[in-house]
Amino acid sequence: MSEWRHIRSLGVERPGEAYLHGYDEGPPGDGQVRLDMLYTGFSAGTELTFVKNTNPYLHARWDAGRGVFVHGEPQQHYPVPFLGYMESARVVESRAWDYAPGDTIGTVFGHKTGHTADPFHDVLTKLPPAIDPILGIYVGQMGPIAANGILHADAEMLGPTAPFFGASVKDRPVLVIGAGVVGLFVALFAQRAGASEVVIADPSEFRRTRAACLGLVPMVEADAWAYAKSRWHHGGDDRGADLVFQTRADSASLHAAMQALRPQGTVIDLAFYQGGTDRLRLGEEFHHNGLNLRCAQINRVPRGMATAWDKRRLANETVALLAARGDAIRAQLITHVVPIEDAPDFLRHLIADRPEFLQIVFKGVD
Repeated sequence: MSEWRHIRSLGVERPGEAYLHGYDEGPPGDGQVRLDMLYTGFSAGTELTFVKNTNPYLHARWDAGRGVFVHGEPQQHYPVPFLGYMESARVVESRAWDYAPGDTIGTVFGHKTGHTADPFHDVLTKLPPAIDPILGIYVGQMGPIAANGILHADAEMLGPTAPFFGASVKDRPVLVIGAGVVGLFVALFAQRAGASEVVIADPSEFRRTRAACLGLVPMVEADAWAYAKSRWHHGGDDRGADLVFQTRADSASLHAAMQALRPQGTVIDLAFYQGGTDRLRLGEEFHHNGLNLRCAQINRVPRGMATAWDKRRLANETVALLAARGDAIRAQLITHVVPIEDAPDFLRHLIADRPEFLQIVFKGVD
């Protein structure tokens, strides 16, 4: 049996200040797997809310029994010792029958140099040898988030018995708002499922260029909704997209998504509006065109599909996409690879200097 080891973890000590701290971890028990972190992806849209003190859990408590936030009762306080949910790891010791030392795993355990996992509770997805281990960061959470957006579109258009993953977008034009990591994965899933055209809208020229390199049609939001209304005809005044996937944490983007829809169309919403939705005008297109807004967050699959779909199956869809497009995803999405020991300084740079980026990855200690 292995000995105790020291783990380093990235957290937020106080608003605006990330830090590394350490603790000791014991050997794995029966049925457990000891992992060394290879790479951990930084999810800027969520994790910077802890750095900037805007995350709702810092100001309210989630009442799971009633499904509401109770304001004035913070559920989390500084320091926030653990962040992250995008990890690629290598098995270094296993007391579980299905995992062996050397296996590369995509999973979720935070920005830590190591972790002891329980395969009975944790989703541990093995990566085929042909997939670059750095792409394993997408298997545990980020890929499934995007895949769940496609699954919600399937349920919305075809019901819980949709014949295959992505059936709702096959042979249909699709608009994705936001060319961040979630938006690009949604667009790639739609492209792989056979969408007739995939337009992706983002204000950043840097991100639009990356999207074009992936074979997507990039535009700014104002052009994208106008393009959908001018090009996607269904007869008479019935113009626009059946589906728009909205992934930007900006209420103006949600409003642009509404503008792009045909009457009774649906926005599949994967964004995190920690700042509210002050620029959304529900009395305009939403009201006059009878539109639908469907939240597609990773904590649940569509109603009626839970017996057939879970996070493990969404992870498997992610692996399939990585097997098909891994080289392009590696080249276009991963813009920064930083040693984990340099992470606090890099996050200070990120906030102060606002460099262009898509996916930031922290690398484990060799």
